[in-house]
Amino acid sequence: MSQQYKKAGVDIDAGNRFVEIIKPYIKSTHRRGVVSDIGGFGGLYSLGELNMKDPVLVSGTDGVGTKLRIAIEMQKFDTIGIDLVAMCVNDIACSGAEPLFFLDYFAMSKLKPEEHSEIVKGIAQACKKTGCALIGGETAEMPDMYAEDDFDLAGFAVGIVDRSKIIDGSAIGIGNAIVGVESTGFHSNGYSLVRKILRDAKLDLKKVYDGIDKPLGEALITPTALYSPLITQLARSHEIKGVAHITGGGFWDNIPRILPAGVSAAIDRSSWTIPELFRFFQQNGGVDDQEMLRVFNCGVGLVMVVPADQLSGVIETAGIAGFSAFELGRIVKRKGDEPRITVE
Repeated sequence: MSQQYKKAGVDIDAGNRFVEIIKPYIKSTHRRGVVSDIGGFGGLYSLGELNMKDPVLVSGTDGVGTKLRIAIEMQKFDTIGIDLVAMCVNDIACSGAEPLFFLDYFAMSKLKPEEHSEIVKGIAQACKKTGCALIGGETAEMPDMYAEDDFDLAGFAVGIVDRSKIIDGSAIGIGNAIVGVESTGFHSNGYSLVRKILRDAKLDLKKVYDGIDKPLGEALITPTALYSPLITQLARSHEIKGVAHITGGGFWDNIPRILPAGVSAAIDRSSWTIPELFRFFQQNGGVDDQEMLRVFNCGVGLVMVVPADQLSGVIETAGIAGFSAFELGRIVKRKGDEPRITVE
């Protein structure tokens, strides 16, 4: 058999070996509704057993960004797949959707089956935690597109919600409480600035700095929190009027996305302490407070709007589920061209 394709940089045998390694991971995520197995031309999922009057599909896609570069430099790949799933399912959960299935796109210079299978293992781990079936994906070996050892990831999630239970922010009103839920670090946003600060300040990924309880590189690849199960649980027991996943754009760009006309979000800056990891990069990069809140989540990865009389119940339920939640602010009346959000 001709080996010209392999000489061109693409190893079909390595691809087949990769598939065999990841098959058990994929199989472990399957839930009722999965029709197909890995190897077909498309992933099949049946909606027949879902008990909904008016089901609406909700889809989302995202990547991990230049956080991948930190993982490559650290040669640690078992958590980056968790980030990929989290960035997608957290987004669709903001509409009240329960994730159904997930697909990934994995492109690299050269496939390393044993090493790269750790990424899919992380994807499968996150899918299991969120009840989301991994039903397909694509692996593309492209040596002419990526430098040696480089790779990129993209994820695609599909969920479902009954139309009457869609969370879209339209019911948010004056006096509602704003709940903040802690993040696990930078999640998967702002890493281009993080890496610039790393270079400019000549920081060492392997060093343990004051206030950070692990090597800096390990702190930076802590995976994104999986908020989807929490949102699903809270939506069943409380009235959740709006949910914002704090990703690129931070507070300033994400919270206004869920606010109806005539109201604004008044955030109490004293309601939470910005974690030391964020302060460390703020100080080393000379980043002002306003930019910090636009680039990074600053310790608040999820924001929810709830009736004021349900605030304590939401915080308690989140705590039982393993998340630290707190009152972040209130919804107030907005006049004219006043800002959609204030942080004071």
